[in-house]
Amino acid sequence: MKAVLLAAVFSLVVALLGTPMFIRFLVRRGYGQFIRDDGPTSHHTKRGTPTMGGAVIIGASLTAYALAHLVTATPPTMSGLLVLFLMAGLGLVGFLDDYIKITKQRSLGLRSGEKLVGQTLVAVVFAVLALQFPNSRWRTPASTHISFVRDLGVDLAFAGPLLGLVLFVVWANIMIAGTSNGVNLTDGLDGLATGASTMVFAAYVLIGIWQFNQNCQSNPGIKCYEVRDAHDLAVVAACGMGACFGFLWWNASPAKIFMGDTGSLALGGALAGLAITTRTELLIIILGGLFVTITLSVIIQVGSYKLTRRRVFRMAPLQHHFELLGWNEVTIVIRFWIIAGLFVALGLGLFYAEWVVGAR
Repeated sequence: MKAVLLAAVFSLVVALLGTPMFIRFLVRRGYGQFIRDDGPTSHHTKRGTPTMGGAVIIGASLTAYALAHLVTATPPTMSGLLVLFLMAGLGLVGFLDDYIKITKQRSLGLRSGEKLVGQTLVAVVFAVLALQFPNSRWRTPASTHISFVRDLGVDLAFAGPLLGLVLFVVWANIMIAGTSNGVNLTDGLDGLATGASTMVFAAYVLIGIWQFNQNCQSNPGIKCYEVRDAHDLAVVAACGMGACFGFLWWNASPAKIFMGDTGSLALGGALAGLAITTRTELLIIILGGLFVTITLSVIIQVGSYKLTRRRVFRMAPLQHHFELLGWNEVTIVIRFWIIAGLFVALGLGLFYAEWVVGAR
């Protein structure tokens, strides 16, 4: 528990103090956000605001993780390192996308194919490694079983280990792409994605601690959790939570800095990695319900226009629809935060309810 608290404090302090220094660096280099002309007109005032702030979130998380283990004299685990690798790897893809946008002064960074290749490469490496490195009890960081609040009866390795590996890689890629792109689509208003991500990371802190206390390795029982490194995953989640909190101080309206694709892809990747390694893969759909809702709004808008040439919303993603209806940006962000909190509460409630009912 000490490492979890230290990770949260260290990441908060590093992000809180490091963000203004990064802002000054970006301003000196002239790295400002490019604003699309077809977006809400109120966003034109944000042109030139420093972006790529996700680098601070990633740096704060990595630094806090290292410091927490150094202070507590505990070794890092493969599960924790893999989630951080996924976070940093997708953050690098997002950084390249942001950098091209800034230097070329255009809304298009990496081409969609190039971006997909980068995301897929990082996700494949993560997925393959997540099924390696068994501990003394032959538990690997991830499982080929599909999971909700724990492993379900569906095993992707039903036809052999090789096919199971391939199917798991595909499944992990779907999860990682969906989560990272969901956070990316949500990142359209000051502080919206940062605040929502903070809540989901906080949920995984609680889930990791609970799984550690009820773990089959230390506390075997009927309803114990087969999660390899639950405590260290709580540390990773605390790093993400603290980093987002610190960054939010500067990212809240009016934002002094944007996280950019550097941050949104990294945060989505970290959340997907936590879902896979804590074996709560389908639960992330509920915990990240705001991201899912906003992603669905884009799918509905595109599908409706292609089929009927009519738009369901004035603009997608969903937050921009409410902007065009005349809602104030801060009002939208706060109300969407409330929705995100309700989804997180529902997800945690289902997680705990499964244990209570199953323990009887």
